[in-house]
Amino acid sequence: MQMSLMRMGIKTHIAHRLADAKQRLTDYQYDACLTDLNLPDGNGLQLLDWINQHCPSLPVAVLTAYGNMDIAIAALKAGAFDFVSKPINQKHLEQLLQKALNKPVDYAQQSQEDALEHRMLIGQSQPIQQLRITLKKLARSQAPVFITGESGTGKEVVANLVHRLSNRNEGPFIAINCGAIPSELMESELFGHKKGSFTGATQDKQGLIQSAHGGSLFLDEIAELPLSMQVKLLRAVQEKRIRPLGSDTEIDVDFRVISASHQDLDALVQQGKFRQDLYFRIHVMDLELPPLRERGNDILLLAEHFIQKIAKEWEIPTKRLTERSKELLLGQYYPGNVRELRNIIERAMTLSDEEFIDIQHLQTAPLRQNIVAPDDSNTAQVATNTDSFSIPKKLPEEGLELFMEKIEKEILLNALNITHWNRTLAAKKLGMTFRSLRYRLKKFGLDTDEEE
Repeated sequence: MQMSLMRMGIKTHIAHRLADAKQRLTDYQYDACLTDLNLPDGNGLQLLDWINQHCPSLPVAVLTAYGNMDIAIAALKAGAFDFVSKPINQKHLEQLLQKALNKPVDYAQQSQEDALEHRMLIGQSQPIQQLRITLKKLARSQAPVFITGESGTGKEVVANLVHRLSNRNEGPFIAINCGAIPSELMESELFGHKKGSFTGATQDKQGLIQSAHGGSLFLDEIAELPLSMQVKLLRAVQEKRIRPLGSDTEIDVDFRVISASHQDLDALVQQGKFRQDLYFRIHVMDLELPPLRERGNDILLLAEHFIQKIAKEWEIPTKRLTERSKELLLGQYYPGNVRELRNIIERAMTLSDEEFIDIQHLQTAPLRQNIVAPDDSNTAQVATNTDSFSIPKKLPEEGLELFMEKIEKEILLNALNITHWNRTLAAKKLGMTFRSLRYRLKKFGLDTDEEE
């Protein structure tokens, strides 16, 4: 391996033990590190942990035998840049190091990346700020990313941002909606075909996976893939090779896979509707997108953004939101999330002949949680899918966000008590996925290890 790297013009040092590696890393400044999992006095995961503490910006690739794939995935989750299966493919190794050694830290570039994040990922809420931090970590890695979130939360936008922040940003970003391709055309679209391979194949066609060579492949709604295609996709992701329809030879492809679904893949695996081996291969790095209703004043920031964008596209004067319209927008549930908000603003821009948007222009969906007009008492009743509870008419001193968290926690507890803490049934009653419920339970310290 050292000789191969020398031929690439890369200077290397070899450490035969974990202790030697730590000493080398203390004495020298390196651009990348390759480590085996099994070392005489420890393992590569211990070295990775040490590097995270002492050289956090150093990209680390883990070398693993086939039988240690689970450990390699654990290494990626712990912050490894990538892993290489033995025996080592020279071409794969070259591509890996080219990305690891792409360029030194460039603070001007970092500023551009920060600007890109804020331009593509609009918002200042705590969930969005945390998402930005996570995105930067994911961008350093070559690990597959799996994005979850309700419909309309912006999964493709985030996938594109992962690509543009990574060192693959000069390569293509190929987005595929797996639910939009007819099953009979799926293999040809993904893998390509040779002329004459089937009726109507009048010329060679490059598949979408090959089109992603050198970049990122985004598979949206991956749960919609037929089982037969899941087998072929697994081999493409694992081996980085594809065989077009009608071809006798395989083609090497280098791509990072990013996938997304609004469905619960855990449940689909248990039902036999999604292959477990593919699930584990694509489900290395998790990224859950928050629903719009949990993003507070981001709703108004997004609304203003859409007003400016639509006005520019339609070449019309921009409009302002009245205070009444802002209050209405902040009070919506948004089952369609950001996509629904965009549609609301677009309709309002069409309906308003004034220089402002007021409540009569906002054709919003009915509230999922309807606040009934308060009577002479000090409380208002909130109707939910589970039961009703009371909230004070005046907000407490801790502010709106903490107040809303209390309401959310009360709704969760109410649903859990009604279902005798059957989390699956509680999620169904609340109209959310089990994964989303589990996230909220963990957020409020209500998560338990009890089985359903």
